[in-house]
Amino acid sequence: MDKNQYLDMFIDESTEHLQAMNDHLLKLENQPGDYSIIDEVFRSAHTLKGMSATMGYEDLASLTHQMENVLDAIRNDKLKATSDLLDVVFESVDHLEAMVQDIANGGEGKRDVTEVVAKLEKIEKGDFSEEIAATKEADQKTHGNQNSYDDFELTVLSQSTEQGFHAYSINISLRADVILKAARVFMVFEVLEQIGEVIKSTPTVDQLEEENFDLAFSVTIVTKEAENDVQARIMKVSEIDTVEVQRIDVEEMTKEQGTSLQESANEEKVLLSEKQTQRNNKENGTEKEEKPSSSPNKTIRVNIERLDSLMNLFEELVIDRGRLEQISRDLKSSELTETVEHMSRISGDLQSIILNMRMVPIEQVFNRFPRMVRALAKDLNKIVHLEIIGAETELDRTVIDEIGDPLVHLLRNSIDHGVETPEKRKQAGKREESTITLKAYHSGNHVFIEVSDDGAGINRDKVLQKAINSGVVSSENGATLSDKQVYELLFSSGLSTADEISDISGRGVGLDVVKNKIESLGGNVSVHSSPNVGTTFSIQLPLTLSIISVMLVEVQEEIYAVPLSSIIETAIIKKEDIMAAHNQKVIDFRGSVVPLINLTDFFDVPVSKEENDYYSIVIVRKGEKMAALVVNSFIGQQEIVLKSLGNYLTNVFAISGATILGNGQVALIVDCNSLIK
Repeated sequence: MDKNQYLDMFIDESTEHLQAMNDHLLKLENQPGDYSIIDEVFRSAHTLKGMSATMGYEDLASLTHQMENVLDAIRNDKLKATSDLLDVVFESVDHLEAMVQDIANGGEGKRDVTEVVAKLEKIEKGDFSEEIAATKEADQKTHGNQNSYDDFELTVLSQSTEQGFHAYSINISLRADVILKAARVFMVFEVLEQIGEVIKSTPTVDQLEEENFDLAFSVTIVTKEAENDVQARIMKVSEIDTVEVQRIDVEEMTKEQGTSLQESANEEKVLLSEKQTQRNNKENGTEKEEKPSSSPNKTIRVNIERLDSLMNLFEELVIDRGRLEQISRDLKSSELTETVEHMSRISGDLQSIILNMRMVPIEQVFNRFPRMVRALAKDLNKIVHLEIIGAETELDRTVIDEIGDPLVHLLRNSIDHGVETPEKRKQAGKREESTITLKAYHSGNHVFIEVSDDGAGINRDKVLQKAINSGVVSSENGATLSDKQVYELLFSSGLSTADEISDISGRGVGLDVVKNKIESLGGNVSVHSSPNVGTTFSIQLPLTLSIISVMLVEVQEEIYAVPLSSIIETAIIKKEDIMAAHNQKVIDFRGSVVPLINLTDFFDVPVSKEENDYYSIVIVRKGEKMAALVVNSFIGQQEIVLKSLGNYLTNVFAISGATILGNGQVALIVDCNSLIK
C-alpha cells in the first residue's frame, strides 16, 4: 500500500481521535461511573489502533492495543477509573501524540514506550493499588448495554408487550473479514424494520453509520415474530457471523430499575399506535409521502497550503482592483467606473468568503489546556478548575498557529503565581478549589482572549521593588506610578516576581516573551488585578493578518500606510502648539502629553517640501501609550494587502511590511507598536 496517499488523512484523523481521548478521559475522571464516556474513549483507541496497524506503524498500534486492554477492563468493571490509573492512561496518550507528531514530521513513529507498557500490563493483571474487584455478571446487571433503559424506552417496551408484541435483545457479530461494516448494519436494520420496531441500538445508529464500533453491536426490538424466525431473517444477511436473540422480561426489568411508567403510559400508547399504523400503511402501500429531511452539513478537508495559495491569488486581485479604481478615476469613464464598482462589490464578497474559510475555532488551541492544567495543579498540590468560555470564537489560521505559546505561558503563570494552595485559600475564607477562566470573544475587528484567576492578586509593592532592583524604573519614577502602571512592569524584559526559578512558569524570563509575541501579531496585552480577588490578563488580536485597513499618508514624496487599528484620530496643529519635555518634542492632546515623531526625520526621507506653520499629525496608540506622527498630508483610507519584506530585510525597524498601491507604487506599512516605547 502507498502510505503517502493516505498519510495526511491518517495524521488528521489520529490527531482528532487523540484529542477526543484527552477530552473524554478528563470527563471520566470527574464521572468515573459514566460508561458512555468509557465507550467513547475505547472507540477512539480502537479506531486509532486499526488505522496505525493498516499504515504499518506497529509501535503506535501496539501501545494503543495495550491501552485498549486497560480501558476494556474499566468498562467491564474489573478496574476502577481512579486518578492514579488515569495518570498512566494520560501518559500513554502523551506517547501516542509524540508518535503521531513524529510521523507528521516525516519520521516512522518509533518511540521507547517499554516503561509505560509495563505500567499498563501491571494494571491489567491487577497488580495495582487502586484496583477493585467486580464480576462481569454484576456489570451486566447494573451497567449492561442492553439491560439498562431510560423511562421512554421502558414505557415503549411495556406498552408493546401489552399489545401482544415480543421484546428481544439481539447481539449481532459481523465476520472478521467484513469489508463494509456500515453497509451490513444498514441491511440488518432493513430486515428488523420489516418485522418490527427498533427501540434501541448500542452503539447508536449514528455511530454505527460512521463505523465507530468493533465487529459487534446490539439491538432491542419489539415484534410479533418468534425468536427463531428473527434469528433466521438476520442470518440471511451476508457476512454475519453470529446472532443471539434473547427475550426481555419487561415486567421484571421495570421492577429492577424502579421506573414508574403510569404517568406517561397514555402518551406512549398513542406513539406506539402511530408507529404501528405507519408500518401497516407501508405494508399496504398507502403510506403518505413524507418530506425529505434537510441534508446535514457536508464538509471536506482542505490542506492549509491550498487556502494560502487561494489567499495569495486573491491578494493579487485586491492589488489589481485598487489599480483599476485609480485608472477609473483618472479616465472619468462612466462605463468603466460602473464596471469597476461592480467588480469591487464582487471581490468584497469573495474576500469575505475566503477569510471565513481561513477562520477556525479557537478551541483548536484551547483543547490542549485542560490536560496541562490538570498536570501542573497536581505537581503544585493545588486544586484548580479550568473554565473555558467562547471556544467557538473564530480566528484566522495564521493567528491560531501563533497564539498557543503565549497562552501556555499565561496559564502556567496563573497556576504557579496566581492561585493559592488549598490551605492559604482556606485561611483567606475562599473555597479550596481555585478557578482559572479562559475566555474568548469578538469585538469589532478584533478578538479578545482573557486569562483570569480568583487568586491572591498581584503584590504591587513586590513588583515595584523587583523593577527597581532590576533597573527597570528608578525609585523616584516608581513612587509616581499608578497600580495599573506597576502591573504593566511585569511585561518588562527579565523581570520576574518568582522567589525561586522553576519549570512551571517564567523560568526567570518574565512575561516579556508573551508581550513580544502578541505585538508581533499586531495585538496588545494588558493586565488588571485586585488584591485577594484575582488577576486578569487580556489579549487583543486582529481577526486576520493579511488584508488590513490603513490610512495612507504622504511623507515628503513618499507614501506610508498606518494601520487603522492603531489610529485614534488625525488632526492639524499649529507650529506654536509644539512644546519640549526632556529633550523630546511633545503636544497637549486632550489633556495628555503626547510625544511628537516627525516621520521625515525618523525614516530619513529626502526633504522636498518646506515646513510651514501647520502640521498634519496622526495620533496612534499602543495600549495606554500614545504618539503623534507628523506627516505632510493625508491621502485617505484604503484596504491593502500586507506583504512581508522578504528574508533579506528582516530587521527593518518600525516597518511591518509593504503593499502595492493602485498606481503601482510601493508603500511601506508603519509598525506603530515599535514606534511607541
